[in-house]
Parts: sequence; C-alpha cells; structure tokens
Amino acid sequence: MNQRRTTLGKALYINQDPTPYGTFAEIGAGQEVARYFFQAGKASQSIAKTISAYDMTFSDEIYGRESNGRYVCESRLNKMLQKEFDLLLERLEKTRGSQTQFFSFASTVATSSDTQRSCHGWIGLRFQHQSHAPTSDVVLHVHMLDRHRLQQQEVLGILGVNLIFASLYYRQTPDDFLNILIEDIKEGRLSIDLIRFSGPAFNQFDDLAFNLDLVKRKLCSASLFSPKHELLYCGDYLYQKPLLVERATFAPPTNTHLEIVQKADQQIRREHKNQPLVICEICLPEIKSSDSHLSLTEDLRHRIRMINGLGHYALISRFPLFFELKAFLHSFTKESLHFVVSASTLEKLFAPEFYQSLDGGLLEGLSRLLDDNTKLLVYPHKTEEICITLNSFHLRGPEQNILEYFKKKNWITELGNCELANLSIRSTMVRQSLQEGQEVSDHIPSSVSKYIANHSLYKKP
Repeated sequence: MNQRRTTLGKALYINQDPTPYGTFAEIGAGQEVARYFFQAGKASQSIAKTISAYDMTFSDEIYGRESNGRYVCESRLNKMLQKEFDLLLERLEKTRGSQTQFFSFASTVATSSDTQRSCHGWIGLRFQHQSHAPTSDVVLHVHMLDRHRLQQQEVLGILGVNLIFASLYYRQTPDDFLNILIEDIKEGRLSIDLIRFSGPAFNQFDDLAFNLDLVKRKLCSASLFSPKHELLYCGDYLYQKPLLVERATFAPPTNTHLEIVQKADQQIRREHKNQPLVICEICLPEIKSSDSHLSLTEDLRHRIRMINGLGHYALISRFPLFFELKAFLHSFTKESLHFVVSASTLEKLFAPEFYQSLDGGLLEGLSRLLDDNTKLLVYPHKTEEICITLNSFHLRGPEQNILEYFKKKNWITELGNCELANLSIRSTMVRQSLQEGQEVSDHIPSSVSKYIANHSLYKKP
C-alpha cells in the first residue's frame, strides 16, 4: 500500500478489491465521487447502487424531512448514511455478507451560484472494517474554495475517493489517514471545517487532537468546543448569534478572565438588550505548551476542558490579527460582535508593523475590524505599580487621533464597573505559584482549581 496512486488509481484499487461493496448517495454538486469509480472500470465489483435525490420532495420521501428546513446539514447526512446502509444489510447481507465489508458513502452539498458564493457541504462514510463488524463512521464538513463550480466538483470528487480509500486502508495512524485524505488536493482549494470519527475502526483516533491538527496544518480556520465538550461546526452554532469574545492563553483560566467576561456580558445586555454567546478564543500560532510535561495538543486539551468547565465555548483559531478573526466570525453571523481586551492590548492593536501586508496598512486593518456592529470593550490593565485604562492610554504620533476617532464613534469603549475587580492576576503568575507549591485557590475559579489538582498540571519542570 506504499505505492502512490492517482484518484482514478485509488478508485480502481477499491473496485478490484473483492471485499468492499456499497452505495453512493450524493445530493448537490453532481455524482462526482461515484463518477470516479465508474470511470476507473470494474465498478460493478464495488458499487451496489448510486442515487442522487436532487428534488426536495423525492429527498424528503426517501430520508424524511428536516425540522430546520435545511438540506445541507449534518442531520440530513446522518439520515442518508443510516437509510442507505440499512438497505444494504436488508437486501444483501444474507447473500454476500460473509465475505463483504459493506459501506455507504453520502454527501449533501451546496455549490456556489450567481447569488451564493459559498460552496460547502457534509460528507460521510459508514462502513465495516471487516465482515460482520459493527459499523464505523467518519463525517466531515468542508468548504470548497475554488471560484468555479466545475473546480469545486472536481475537488469534491477527489476528496470523496480519498475518504473511502483512507478509511479502508490507511487507519494505522491519524497522520496516515490525513495525508491520504488531502492527497492530490492543492493548498487553498479546500477547508475541512470539522471531522468526527466513531466506531471500532477508529478506536485509536481522537477527535480533538485530529481537529487541532487540521488547524495547525492550515486545513481548518478554527475548532469550536461546547461546554459539554462537543466538537461543533461553527456555521451551525454561531449562526446569527451575538458574540462576546475574550482572547487569551487561558493557561489556566483565572478569576480575572471570569470577572471580565461576566462584566462585559452584563454591559452588553444593558446596552444592546441581547445575551451574547461567550467564546474564549486561543490563537494557535501564538502559543506554546504552558506545561513542560505536555505536548501542545495535550496542553490545549486541558485548557479547552477548563474553559468548558466554566460554561463557556472554547475556540482554537489560527488568526493572530483581530480583523482576521472578525472576518471569520462574521461569515456566520451579522449580529453584534464584542471583543473584550486589556488596555495593554491597544498598543499592539495600533502598531503599524502588524498591518504591513495590507495595502492600506493600519487604517485598512482597523477599518476591517471596527464598525457599528463590531466593538472593543477595554478593561484596565493593572499591576502592583500601574493601572492603565482606555482614558489614560495614549499613543505616540498620529495613531492617537485614530484612537480618538474610534472612541467618539463608540467602537472602542471602556468596560465599566471594573474598579473592584482583581485584574492583576494573570495565568503566568498562577503557573509560577503552582510550580513553587504556593496556594492559588483565591486566584482561579474552583472548577479550575479542582481540574488542575486532578490532572497534576503545572508542576515543576
């Protein structure tokens, strides 16, 4: 299996293998995956049926209606996988089940049009890794990034063949699987927003680690984790919701983090009459492991779990600049977006060197970030020696005039009621105290304190 194959070569290899046998159900973007298997030859040895229920009435009659009224969604994909796989077993298990690994491939995809530029969809495979074995599933949400429909369809076809090939033959390690999954797909043509594994074929696969690896490898913009530790697709869970975002390392989350978010949430509710979804965001390219005993992935796992334990969503992104994160979030919601930041962050935010890649420099970067619907809430930066607030903070040169303009527009405002908050506690201080064996329970939430103790985090190097 070390021989590199073209997409047609992979399809032919599967067709010539006497054990895999299954169905293809593809809605939207054509029957691009099945087409490769037919073109490769000997498709009758691996394909029991192909179906493409484009008409909504036909689709509903076959798979049932969706309560959300959408056809490109995870629940539709899961219904397709279940329906088609159950039919396979019902009709063929008695006659050929003893020597066959049954599979069902499904996709529901929306291609771009004159009015809708986004091409995205859900793709999945249900299969037996050996005859009579319980089923295993792999499910992806993807964006095809090419401008033209035919190119989008081409990428979808390659990805589907790779998915089946990797699932059948390259499950030895997650790296093996991922390398085959993206083989022959050039960088910039595809974003894998989410991938989930289940079943005995993927016992050694870890959804959190795999999706963080997608972010590291720039195959995914961000991974979102719910307070229930669920891996979520941002497009479903952030859709048209007001958002409150705190950017930090959260290694570990401190009482300062918690107090700031609570005060920001209260201020937004008073001023905007809505309840924002709180997101604690960590920028992956900007951090290293905070615990010398752990890999970065394991360290991030603990940070995510501690954030989730506070009842908040954790977002791991690859956007070092605020306007990049804003663009990503606003691709899912047009509701209000508030970033809560320390006054010390303003110096970086207004530093021209961070915007050298933009033709318009600093002005373009800030104009991409701030508007009537996107604002900064600035809380004081306190140490034992100083206290910097939005009103006391000053920039050198003309950048101060830009800051004053944004303040007058109320796009950068002060976070109120911070006088009594203990804002001098930082994650680095907590880690240092833990390594020195000092008591830190007054500086971190109780759930975080218990988690650190239970997992023996931040011990001496």
